[in-house]
Amino acid sequence: MVRKIFAALTFLAIAVSGVATAQEAATDRLPLEGIAAVVNDKPISYSDVRQRARMLLLSLGGQQPTQEQVQQITGQALEQLINERLQMDKAAEYDLEVSKDEIDGAVNDMAAQSGVDGNALRAELIKAGVNPSSLEDQMRAEIAWNHVMSGLYGSRIRVSDNQVDDQIERLRAASKKTQYRVSEIFLFAPDDDTRSQALEAAKSIAEQLKAGADFRVAAQRLSSAPTAATGGDMGWVSVDDLEPELAAAVSAAPGPGLLDPIEVKNGVYLLYVASKREPAAETTKVDLIRLVTQGTDDKPLKDAMARITSCADVQSVANTTQNVRAQPLDDINIDELGPEGKSMVQNAEIGQPTDIFAAGNALAVMYVCRREEGAEALPSRDDLKSSLKGRELNMISERELRNLRREATIIYR
Repeated sequence: MVRKIFAALTFLAIAVSGVATAQEAATDRLPLEGIAAVVNDKPISYSDVRQRARMLLLSLGGQQPTQEQVQQITGQALEQLINERLQMDKAAEYDLEVSKDEIDGAVNDMAAQSGVDGNALRAELIKAGVNPSSLEDQMRAEIAWNHVMSGLYGSRIRVSDNQVDDQIERLRAASKKTQYRVSEIFLFAPDDDTRSQALEAAKSIAEQLKAGADFRVAAQRLSSAPTAATGGDMGWVSVDDLEPELAAAVSAAPGPGLLDPIEVKNGVYLLYVASKREPAAETTKVDLIRLVTQGTDDKPLKDAMARITSCADVQSVANTTQNVRAQPLDDINIDELGPEGKSMVQNAEIGQPTDIFAAGNALAVMYVCRREEGAEALPSRDDLKSSLKGRELNMISERELRNLRREATIIYR
């Protein structure tokens, strides 16, 4: 599916990862050379797969991955590489090429989220034992695929007023049921063999998430669901909105947190349940932008805040400030922030920051960009129309990629 690589991604793990130890290297069971698969006569090497698997785990923002974790995710890494080869083949049919400037821009956008530039990001990848070309190849394929799908279908998708009205009614009806705020990572696996690999990958991803990796980043990097572009956020859902296996797991969850991997017919899910609300509960929903700096020195944060006059400035200031990154948090129930966070957000004016607070090994501040009272704080019609159009384009893109896989000659070695 289409995943927007320009979404905010944190690469904090890379900055602290270092090179794999000699002991880890000795336990690496992947061959250093050889062919893992052939896609329409084009080979994918074991080295390509190993590089991609390591890069994916590093990019999640958790702890330094072990060789066992790298092994567990090689199946997903290989499938991702196969998809990229097919995407690039499709782009070639239209003589579509991705320029170096586009790739450099994507790298720079990603690096800016960690307060560094593209060259520094590439240097950190090399330090972690990953060739930057693995990241660049992924970006090239995703940019090309976005161009192809948008060019073929973007102007054809029409969202009518009736569709928006229907969506509003569904949201209004859902607000009268018990709802859960859920995020998802879906690993597509259509048969028993790939499902077994996906389950191992899900376990490895779960370990990284429990060690502090960012769920939003993991969804953006790894999920095959249409929600990947928004960090896996499904919004508020009732059990009636979910597949039976997912509904059972969510309703049985003892409280907020990451659920164990869930196998379904065509893949494996990782779900994070953030919160639960009962029907007609009074809610206050907010849009926030969290500004974060690593360490205990608040000077970078204060310097950035001095240059910010409104929410519109936060991202651009973060992009140009060393060791500062911005994290948008949209449509959040204020109760999800906990008593202290709720109090800070309630006391801040719209467009203004909260007090600086500790966030693990970092310091942070939250800018309050929207506050909406009432249980029916529904999205605007324009937002719903944009969301429905994006969802339709994602579904078309996912269908087209699966068609390419069915028509391709793919030989696993």
